[in-house]
Amino acid sequence: MGTASERGTLRVYLGAAPGVGKTFAMLDEGNRRLTRGTDVVVGYVETHGRRHTIDALADLAVVPRAEIEYRGTVQPEMDLAAILARRPEVVLVDELAHTNVPGGWHEKRWQDVEALRDAGIDVVTTVNIQHLESLNDVTDAITGVRQRETVPDEVVRAADQIELVDMSPQALRRRLAHGNVYAAEKVDAALHHYFREGNLTALRELALLWLADRVDEGMERYRSEHGIRGTWATRERIVAAVTGGPESATLMRRAARIASRRAGGEWLALYVTRHDGLSAISPDRLAELRAKTDELGGTFHTLVGDDAAEAILAFAHAENADQVIIGASRRGRLSTLVRPGIGERVIGASGDVDVHIVTHDYARGRGAAVPGEHRLGARRRAAGFAFALLAPTLLSLALWWTDTLHGLPFEAMLLMAVVVATALIGGLVPAVVSAVLSGVLLNLLFTSPRYVLTIADPENALAIALFVVVGIAVSTVVDHSARRAAEARRARTEADSLTVLAHSLLTSSDDLRGLLTSASELFGAEGAAVLHRAGTGEWRTVAAVGHAPTTIEDGQISTSIDDRTALALRGGMHTGSERSLLSAYAAYAKVMSDRTRARTAEIDRHRLAEADRTRTALLAAVSHDLRSPLAAVKAAVSSLRGTSVTFSPEDEAALLETIEESADRLNALVTNLLDMTRIQTGAVTVHLDEVGLAGAVRTAVAPLDHGDRIVIDIDEEATAIADPGLLDRVLANICENALKYAPDDADIRVDVAVLGDRVLTRIADTGAGIGHEDLERIFAPFQRLGDVPGKDGVGLGLAVARGLTEAMGGTIATEPTAGGGLTVAIDLPRPTEEAR
Repeated sequence: MGTASERGTLRVYLGAAPGVGKTFAMLDEGNRRLTRGTDVVVGYVETHGRRHTIDALADLAVVPRAEIEYRGTVQPEMDLAAILARRPEVVLVDELAHTNVPGGWHEKRWQDVEALRDAGIDVVTTVNIQHLESLNDVTDAITGVRQRETVPDEVVRAADQIELVDMSPQALRRRLAHGNVYAAEKVDAALHHYFREGNLTALRELALLWLADRVDEGMERYRSEHGIRGTWATRERIVAAVTGGPESATLMRRAARIASRRAGGEWLALYVTRHDGLSAISPDRLAELRAKTDELGGTFHTLVGDDAAEAILAFAHAENADQVIIGASRRGRLSTLVRPGIGERVIGASGDVDVHIVTHDYARGRGAAVPGEHRLGARRRAAGFAFALLAPTLLSLALWWTDTLHGLPFEAMLLMAVVVATALIGGLVPAVVSAVLSGVLLNLLFTSPRYVLTIADPENALAIALFVVVGIAVSTVVDHSARRAAEARRARTEADSLTVLAHSLLTSSDDLRGLLTSASELFGAEGAAVLHRAGTGEWRTVAAVGHAPTTIEDGQISTSIDDRTALALRGGMHTGSERSLLSAYAAYAKVMSDRTRARTAEIDRHRLAEADRTRTALLAAVSHDLRSPLAAVKAAVSSLRGTSVTFSPEDEAALLETIEESADRLNALVTNLLDMTRIQTGAVTVHLDEVGLAGAVRTAVAPLDHGDRIVIDIDEEATAIADPGLLDRVLANICENALKYAPDDADIRVDVAVLGDRVLTRIADTGAGIGHEDLERIFAPFQRLGDVPGKDGVGLGLAVARGLTEAMGGTIATEPTAGGGLTVAIDLPRPTEEAR
């Protein structure tokens, strides 16, 4: 044990599920330290009655638990004060995520552990992966059980040592079945719910991945502390640098293939954009790249940097990537010799990172698209040419009129200002015209000899030539800067507009009027409408806001949503840029419409599926159940009417009783048939209500022959949401089947498990059971074990039970009973507190 100023260490045994051996491993570590002379005590251990765990406690000193009174009961808890007073070197504390009974020092046990560490005491503890706060939602989705006791991730991450106690799902289920984890009466429920093989596999993978990430964090921390910048290729990690061009998909596919060659390999797509925000690709293209990356199993990243090669390598080193993939340059060989491309610069500075240059159809200019020139409007260019001709001429005449007041340098500077202004107004070509014209005017009007193109002083000739060259150069720079600024403004406008659109969609869901309101505000329109053209050619308004157009002709701007529907605005902006944004609104309107139609179609499909499922169940009931009572009625009536045999009063009574029982069965079947027909046609609905399950089971099994063999182990307060009549039919049918196929001396067990917002009713028999391949096939009509009746009589069949259960919003599944037999599990919704 260290001094109080030296904080104690923390060792965590992490498990994927209860029963993997965390507590035993912790006790084994305690015994190992005890043999080395370390002062070890047990602060708190929950043995759960497991013999091996109890035996491991034999040689360890145990601090007696504190008894805390709470709400009239005495609850045992870890005695933190006694441990601090005892001051051992090491304390063993089980169940780190435990919530303490109110009245103790802290609310959570992990806070007790932190207090022990603050006192300089080393702690060895245990926790399951599902109790980590960040994974609570994930484990809830996997197991259907939300853990109320959680521990912050940072507490476990800060541990000095984390050791995974691992066990395969099959081995853990065997331990459970042998009674090494839970008591015998809990084994069946555990195997059928939380400890299903799929659940355990998912939890195990979650624990392994979480611990692998912690190992990565530790490695990166070590590298950072020791200033290690080189790549440690502990796993295959590839960076695919994409430009957004058509070759990007090729690079990503190559990266995915390389990453898949080794277990644990991963790849990352990287797109580098400039600091000025002027990306060469559109947001839609970026979205396509993200989607393609997700499809191929990678992660997409964007990075801002003016030097793409430097940014790519910095990202690769930061991610500890051992390989970088870059597409072959699109530039020609001569251009590459003059100025090295990104690939050449990445290779030159890559160090221990392998660089793959991947060829593609667009390399070295093959098939490369030439970006279109951003052109100014015709009016703007015309104004530029007019200014290029008139401004230098008028300014030169004014300067000539006052030539005694200034000299050639002043005149040249003023004309240079005109050239710059021309570039801003009309672009490069008018500015070149202005520069040449200004040079000619300087020669004619301000250099000797005047009014001729001859220049007497060579120095003046050189000055005018330099003027023209500098004017053209300045015009080029100004024109380029102006164009980039215009591009930035357009990009900003489009981004803002799309942001408004996305926000509108997120806040209004599928509200078409909300979308039209957003469009009207964005475009400054008086009104907007979605119009649909009927078969007669007339326009019908689907949705409208403001002073909306009623036909396409009424709108100043419109765009098609589909072949018969359009989005139209009255008033507002009408430039090409705005029209493209309007097309985006139309596309979202189409998405809304498609989503609405898809939801409607899904509802109709679900309704038809339910009707078909009910129809199938009803047909099975008719063909499967009507024969027996009809045959009994016919036989009894024929016997009574016959004259060849004289029956005693007792025999007549028995035959009449047979007729009555068979008629009752027929009446029940016909009643259910009519009810199901009404449900199928929508004439009536299933009457869902809160049903007590214990009473429902007793009612269902009461009329059954040998019903006393059914053991009902259900809490009287257990309830589910169901139709009482349909639930009675389902339970009776399943219990009747179980009675048929279980041995005569075996009991049928019915119990209930509450799983979050669901209630699971299990009917378990100990018959011969069936193979895994038949677990689903038995739900088909007329299916029995081996398709051969094992007993006399007929039943509705599990197909009817499944159809009726699903009509109530539940499900039915079958699983082998532990020890032999078949268990049928009925999963129904549990009543919520609000519903009560």
